[in-house]
Amino acid sequence: MTARSISSTTSLTASKRIAAGFALLFIGATLTFAVGLSSMAVAHNTAHDTRHAIGFPCH
Repeated sequence: MTARSISSTTSLTASKRIAAGFALLFIGATLTFAVGLSSMAVAHNTAHDTRHAIGFPCH
């Protein structure tokens, strides 16, 4: 039996790269302002509950 490797590369156009950059910028700004403008207790409890939900120990 022979193993066969299939490799594929796709290049993105400049417009797709720019669109992806703006999407990531929007998501990052949204997360930054959502956490920055919320109360500290809400941000802490959200992070704490998320860590427990994914099974990562935090204490």
